Amino acid sequence: MSIAALKPMTVEEQAITAKKAAKTLSMLTTEEKNEALRITANELEHSYEEILKANEEDLSKGKEKGYDKAYMDRLALTQERIGDFAEGLRQVADLPDPTGDVLSEWTLENGLNVQEVRVPLGVIGMIYEARPNVTADAAGLALKSGNSIVLKGGSSALSSNMKIVEVMHRALEKTKIPKEAVQFIASTDRAATQQLFTMKEHIDVLIPRGGASLINAVVENATVPVLETGVGNCHIYVDNKADVEKALNIIINAKTDRPAVCNAAETLIVHKDWLKENSDQLAKAIKDHGITLHGDEMAADALLNVVPAGEEDWANEYLSLDLAVKTVGTLEEAIDHIDQYGTKHSEAIITEDRETADRFMQLVDAAALYHNASTRFTDGSALGFGAEIGISTQKLHARGPMGLPALTTVKFMMRGNGQIR
Repeated sequence: MSIAALKPMTVEEQAITAKKAAKTLSMLTTEEKNEALRITANELEHSYEEILKANEEDLSKGKEKGYDKAYMDRLALTQERIGDFAEGLRQVADLPDPTGDVLSEWTLENGLNVQEVRVPLGVIGMIYEARPNVTADAAGLALKSGNSIVLKGGSSALSSNMKIVEVMHRALEKTKIPKEAVQFIASTDRAATQQLFTMKEHIDVLIPRGGASLINAVVENATVPVLETGVGNCHIYVDNKADVEKALNIIINAKTDRPAVCNAAETLIVHKDWLKENSDQLAKAIKDHGITLHGDEMAADALLNVVPAGEEDWANEYLSLDLAVKTVGTLEEAIDHIDQYGTKHSEAIITEDRETADRFMQLVDAAALYHNASTRFTDGSALGFGAEIGISTQKLHARGPMGLPALTTVKFMMRGNGQIR
């Protein structure tokens, strides 16, 4: 199917169409939305072969362009991954619908009843790179929370994204949700993205999801309000009272489970006393899992084959089997390092001292904090939200993995009997 055949409308026309669909969507019942999500999940699973065929086109072009291993991993789909994001839609369908929730209610002395009610944002603009699963995840969350969505994926995943949207439209035609509630901008022209930045009259909020350059471009240039997601320079601090087995398991999991995702660990901060006592075990675990270390002088003295770390290593989101190692003498040094180089995404401490752990979690500024657990849990599905639309590292409106409530706002609804002021 050609790009023109899929979306002949201009970007503005797509946004206007999405806004009209949002009106219809906002009036649907929770049951109608849930049924639509389940039908869509089934359609995606049954259509895996055509989705994988489209994905092969993207992967082939990616190889020609020399994309690195981490990028290709984010781009690649398998039958299992398609099943995962279909299951994510079912999980979203099973979650409580936040729209219509009365958050607070009171009656004034004059008898005027006041309710603070949760309602959809309206039309969400989603700008993202590489990972085609975001197409289904974002659309599912938007629809369940009563929002239309205008999707602008990266050109590297164009064929995959177009096919996923085509399959979703096919499914939605069997439901109460208008297929026009899911719009996909198929143009690869940068002007199309720039236009999405500035359509305040049609788009209620923008959500960027991808690398630092994409997020910064949206934040700096958009006139539409932005729900800012962030890159993940995630740290694990191993305290001098850390259990060795826990520490090694957590470090290896956080670094190697899926190194190309934003909740993978990028920097290991280790107390010098713990390192001195356990350097042999740490070095063996690192070697066994093919991790390349970039460390300071003390780390280089204690461990094997350490690449000298420069300033860029402390700020680097490697998205690979590379790990920076910083040695410290105190908790305060560890926190200072995180304050300087962290991206306010996910930070972990490994220690058997509860007081130290509590101090770390109170003083470190991040969306997600862990005591004796891997940073890989900063994920909507892992935390029970179903699919997620992104991980917010800002402090306004929503923070951390953004599930259904993050895609709503409030209305104050007053009911009276002729009251005047």
